[in-house]
Amino acid sequence: MRHLLNTLFVTSEDIYLSLDGENVVANREKTAVARYPLHTLSGILTFSYAGASPSLMGACAQRGISLSFCTPRGKFLARVTGESNGNVLLRRAQYRMADAPAQSCAIARAMVFGKVHNARWSIERTRRDHGLRVDDQRLEEVSGQLKALLPQLLKETALDRLRGLEGAGATAYFGVFHQLILGDRTLFHFETRSRRPPLDPANALLSFAYSLLSHDCAWALESVGLDSCVGFLHRDRPGR
Repeated sequence: MRHLLNTLFVTSEDIYLSLDGENVVANREKTAVARYPLHTLSGILTFSYAGASPSLMGACAQRGISLSFCTPRGKFLARVTGESNGNVLLRRAQYRMADAPAQSCAIARAMVFGKVHNARWSIERTRRDHGLRVDDQRLEEVSGQLKALLPQLLKETALDRLRGLEGAGATAYFGVFHQLILGDRTLFHFETRSRRPPLDPANALLSFAYSLLSHDCAWALESVGLDSCVGFLHRDRPGR
């Protein structure tokens, strides 16, 4: 099992990354401003236009370190990958399972169950830790709705209905999401989930976090030789 190490986020637009021995070097105007041991990293995500040296890209590909490039505004540009890992038999098995509705549903069902279960316990942690600051009765009601979905998810055998249950869980969760924001609610006010584009700071942060997570998931799949574009819950779409 791969150890979970650190991810290096480069948020300055003018930083150029290079390799010096076993260290990642952050350079500004040809001057090194920071150094990070490569062996402590599992991923590097840079929001800089300056980019990275070919030697660093090669070292990351060789060591299985995810190196992704985004614009300063967070739009994904590219990810460095080395030779394909795993073997063709593994990917052929993945494709066969993706083409079999029953097998696809079994895998997707486990993922959606975990999503709804975690959403419920996110609400329960807020009730436990901050019960006096939130509408506890409303959160208890939604927690009960999510709990009731769990046995339905475990029994579902059709992908269309599974997607419907996932949508019902997301609607319930985001219906009380504003209660889970305990910081500056005037700035991070949340009314409803909006995407492409997100319409407020809270949705912008959600979309940004989802983008980081999707990059990590794609890299994790590819690092063991699976095809990150072939899934089990949603229909295949080019580039997704």
